[in-house]
Amino acid sequence: MGLSSLCLITVSIYVLSTIVLFQLMVANSLESFTPTCHDDEISALLQFKQSFVINKSASVYDGAYPKISSWKSGGDQNSSCCSWDGVECDEKTGHVIELDLSSSCLSGSFSSNNTLFSLVHLQRLNLADNHFNYSRIPTSIRNFPRLRYLNLSYSVFSGHVPSEVSQLSKLSSLDLSRNDMLSNEEFLRSLAQNLTGLETLDLSSINISSTVPDTLTNLSLLTSLTLNHCGLFGRLPRRIFKLQNLKTLRVASNPALTENEELLRSLAQNLTGLEALDLSFINISSTVPDTLTNLSLLTSLTLDDCSLFGKLPGKIFKLQNLKVLSVVNNPALTGYFPDDYSGSSPDLMSLKLSSTNFFINLPSLIERFPSLKELGVSSCNISEGPVPFSLGNLRDLIYLDLSDNKFNGQIPAAMLGNLTQLTYLSLSNNYFHGSVPRSLFSLMNLQTIRLDHNNLSGTVAFKKFLNLQKLTVLDLSYNNLELLTESRFLNKTTSVLPKFRYLGLGGCNITEFPDFLRSQDVLSWLDLSGNKLQGQVPKWMWNTSTQTLYHINISHNLLSGFEKSPPVLPWPNLEYLDLSFNMFHELLLLPSTSIIMYNIANNQLTGQVSPMICNMTSLGYLDLSNNQLTGQVSPMICNMTSLGYLDLSNNQLTGQVSPMICNMTSLGYLDLSNNKLIGDLPQCGGDFSVNLEYLILGNNSFHGNLPQSYSNGSNLRMMDISHNSFQGQLPRSLVNCASLEILVLSHNNFSDTFPVWLGALPELKILTVDHNVFYGVIVKPDKKNLQFPVLHILDLSYNNFSGQFPFEYIFSGNGTTSITHDLEHYYIGSFGGEYYSITIINKGVERYYPRVPEDLILIDISSNNFEGQIPEFIGKLQGIWSLNLSNNILTGHIPSSLSNLSRLESLDLSHNKLSGEIPQQLAQLDFLSKFNVSHNNLTGPVPRGIHFTTFDSTSYLGNKGLCGDLLPKKCGNSEGSQLPPSTSEDNDSGSGIELDWKFVVAGLVSGLLVGVVLADFVITKWNVWFIKIVAVLIMFSKRIRKPRN
Repeated sequence: MGLSSLCLITVSIYVLSTIVLFQLMVANSLESFTPTCHDDEISALLQFKQSFVINKSASVYDGAYPKISSWKSGGDQNSSCCSWDGVECDEKTGHVIELDLSSSCLSGSFSSNNTLFSLVHLQRLNLADNHFNYSRIPTSIRNFPRLRYLNLSYSVFSGHVPSEVSQLSKLSSLDLSRNDMLSNEEFLRSLAQNLTGLETLDLSSINISSTVPDTLTNLSLLTSLTLNHCGLFGRLPRRIFKLQNLKTLRVASNPALTENEELLRSLAQNLTGLEALDLSFINISSTVPDTLTNLSLLTSLTLDDCSLFGKLPGKIFKLQNLKVLSVVNNPALTGYFPDDYSGSSPDLMSLKLSSTNFFINLPSLIERFPSLKELGVSSCNISEGPVPFSLGNLRDLIYLDLSDNKFNGQIPAAMLGNLTQLTYLSLSNNYFHGSVPRSLFSLMNLQTIRLDHNNLSGTVAFKKFLNLQKLTVLDLSYNNLELLTESRFLNKTTSVLPKFRYLGLGGCNITEFPDFLRSQDVLSWLDLSGNKLQGQVPKWMWNTSTQTLYHINISHNLLSGFEKSPPVLPWPNLEYLDLSFNMFHELLLLPSTSIIMYNIANNQLTGQVSPMICNMTSLGYLDLSNNQLTGQVSPMICNMTSLGYLDLSNNQLTGQVSPMICNMTSLGYLDLSNNKLIGDLPQCGGDFSVNLEYLILGNNSFHGNLPQSYSNGSNLRMMDISHNSFQGQLPRSLVNCASLEILVLSHNNFSDTFPVWLGALPELKILTVDHNVFYGVIVKPDKKNLQFPVLHILDLSYNNFSGQFPFEYIFSGNGTTSITHDLEHYYIGSFGGEYYSITIINKGVERYYPRVPEDLILIDISSNNFEGQIPEFIGKLQGIWSLNLSNNILTGHIPSSLSNLSRLESLDLSHNKLSGEIPQQLAQLDFLSKFNVSHNNLTGPVPRGIHFTTFDSTSYLGNKGLCGDLLPKKCGNSEGSQLPPSTSEDNDSGSGIELDWKFVVAGLVSGLLVGVVLADFVITKWNVWFIKIVAVLIMFSKRIRKPRN
């Protein structure tokens, strides 16, 4: 190589190096260049900063921080607003074009003259996750004509969405979701007409209350459409499936949208590029078509609570891009995983099959999907047994729900210890026993722990849970645990306690109010029911989570009062308050006007109820039963139009029921029984008579005629007006109550013929009219639809009926002729789940059925003037448990067909004129425990059988011709002693077997929402028959406000 060549190369390297160095210097200078902000925009931003305060609770995102804290004016470099946190400027003009203050802990009201709206060059504005105090979105939003991105989600705006939003014609992304706002179909049409450049639209939780307009198809560039919880109804327009760019479609939680399988087929056929689909809480009511598996790009499929049925296509589990699959709460949906593992969705991370009938082999599932991060199989078809240890192989799990299954054994400590990423763990409602595993307390990422309703035992120091700093939800209720929460057991060195939002510590043997509650300021749900708390509620409780608590349950304890209680409770958002089953004796503690459910039943309250109770305008459920309240009932009957449940039973209330009760049109349950009320019942029609489901007025002194106000469409399911002085005829309008199941008219002065017209009621199961003045012959009607199709319990005793009793007419077609062996009980679920109870009394000996089985059949026609023979047909009533025909004028023989009543427990034929022998076949009745044929003309031997040796001679009194081993007259000995004559006591006793109708409605909370309470029974004994219905601890169905996160 020559010298000239070498020089040329050297020069070339030098030139290239110089060029590269120059370019690097230019690039570095450009990177360090910060455009100068305009003074007017600096001033606008600083004034914007001054218009709000910093409140950490204003944002719910864990990484939230106050970005505007760094905004300061001055002469240093930071004086340029373009360098401020959340602010971005145009490099050329210096104008502010982007403002991102999401999750900035801003709190305060947003006014139309806010200086923010002077930033007219803005192209992107993000104010999500702040708290703007239910302000309206200012109409000044129109001042941003260049805006391309607008996000106001989760920021506590309210009111109508201003039409000015639809004038921001350059918007490509709009998110107004999760605010308490209203809109309408016209707004959607305006959006579709003006914002044709939109690519993403999210209006979730805005109450639009309309159909979905076809014009949304104008948004041809739309890639993401989210309209969750918008009150939409009708059907989705099929033209929406022509949006070929659509990748995300979410229209969940619009239950008034009604769809069918055709919707899913159209989706699969047209939106082939779909990646995320959520149709949860839409009534689709169909199978899942195989064609849905054609959506090969699908990454997320959510079809929760869609009334799906049939088999879930197994091919869904082989979609190669699928990461999220949720079909929760479709109980008729079945399916199984394909046997062939090959081709299974390799990246499936979230699988939720809870509350389906999907067959799940848990070990196989774990092996098939090793990448799972979320697994929900609550209430599934999982075989009984322990939790498989292989579950510990899913080390990436952050969500695990195994609740409401049949898992048993101990909670595997080693398995649990492997799941170090867990944030959510629910093992509730299983059969786990043993202690709480220590490894649980090493899972430092846990935010939710639910172990309630198992058989866990042992002593647990609550301080161990306090070490889990991220824990916000904890439920240990109703195990056999002893939870040590007393201050002496807590770690005094713990400087920072978890911020609980949900605490379920019911039935944990706690003896004093947990001291750590003093420091809790974001608690929304507190359950301390069923413990051993005694004395007074401490005064520091009034300072606990004053702004967030909406559910308090301290029922079933030994509490007697409140320490320095304020005149009005300090929780303005309180919705649910349960103080029942304690020993409170001071006057009612009035909750705030937000209260929805208030239960202070079964205490020792005395005195009168304050009329301030009528100020609780949101009240939906009120239970003051089983106290010692006095005074007039009228002040409690007021314009509480939201009230759906009212129980004032078992007090000492007096006076008449005010006609104002007719204004309580939401009332579904009314119990005024066991008081001292008088007068006529108001004649309420309209919505009151239509909506009322339960009417319980027993054991008062009401009189007069029953109101004739039951119209077509009435929802009445139960009426108990026993032990009053009602008179006259039964209102024929009761025939309009097609849902009526129980009618109890005992112990009144009704004078009427037998109500054959009630036979048309398709649901009537229990009819008791005993101790009245009903009269006449029961005539079989000509119409075939008057046959009491489901009547199982009938009591006509102590009336003046005559003629032959038409067994075949009343009981021929209603199921009494068959034996069933199911465990179903009389159950009504409108108010949280209620069961009926009954007590049968035989000469002072009671048998109590806490839940009346559906197959319990009882017939009592005693103490009338029925005549004629007992028909052989009675032997076909094979399901009957108790039969009382005593104190009539029945003649003829005892039919041998009675031996077919294999479930018969009680038989009373006493005080008639029966003749002949007692059929020997009755000895075959294995369950017969009560038997009385006294005071007839029977002859011959008493049947020989094990049960008949247990009946004493009083069962046969007044039958001179009877003989037997246990009787004075022995068979084959004509000179034996005669049966002693009946005593006055026997004559006075009348029927030997009586039915003491004590129907108890015991409530069970489920749903929200989210609420769990004990059902309890309180049964009061009286000398005469009566009916008692009481409902305990039921959450009235109404929305439950949840925490914002």
